[in-house]
Amino acid sequence: MNRRYRKTIIAGNWKMNKTLSETRAFAEELKPLLGRPKWCEVVLCVPYVNIPAATRLFKDCRIAIGAENCHYESSGAYTGEVSAEMLKELGVKYVVIGHSERRQYYNETDFTVNKKVHAALEAGLRPIVCVGESLEQRELGVTLELINYQVKCALAGVPAEKMRHVVFAYEPIWAIGTGKTATAQEAGEVCETIRTIIRKLYGARVARAVTIQYGGSMNPKNAFELLAQPDVDGGLIGGAALKPDQFVEIINAANQD
Repeated sequence: MNRRYRKTIIAGNWKMNKTLSETRAFAEELKPLLGRPKWCEVVLCVPYVNIPAATRLFKDCRIAIGAENCHYESSGAYTGEVSAEMLKELGVKYVVIGHSERRQYYNETDFTVNKKVHAALEAGLRPIVCVGESLEQRELGVTLELINYQVKCALAGVPAEKMRHVVFAYEPIWAIGTGKTATAQEAGEVCETIRTIIRKLYGARVARAVTIQYGGSMNPKNAFELLAQPDVDGGLIGGAALKPDQFVEIINAANQD
């Protein structure tokens, strides 16, 4: 982490978990454990139906609320979809874009990721853009080439002045929900590569200000080592974000001096 130039962000991604009553119970358990984070910004990306309640429940403990997806159009005949403007009006500050599960199961492409990045920025949201390789791609040795392609596609047409609102999350697909984790060195290498790509596109000043998270099974046991990498500025947390005690341990790791 490098707090001199950029934010440290710990974001929980609940996926399709927790009912409204479970969200309330989570808030009641989390708040006494949380305290006041010294350095990092804390975000909870929750299912759409929980967003109004979450914005109220976590307002007094300074946790920002995020969504797990948005559509790239502002309105129209897109049954079941939600626009970035709708999320903004609910009090959402962040939105996850291009998560591997959406790429795999819902035909998310690099093209639609780019359109969603633009939609989120236009609405005043901060996109958390997910990139990452499969196990097969890592074993073939094409990880860095793939990351280069995904980052460039996601940022196509994004002006430099909006880059301070963009967050990247490196999520190796083979480490999501599997219990497997990239080593700190592997995570650091890819996050450094992401920053290098941004530097080539926008210059050093912009690149050093962009927050880059790691998001493949980060947990209390490995968080400190992962976050000690100079280009890992936080985490996009899955399973551990569903358990208040584990989530707080990761937040504490991000608040390391």
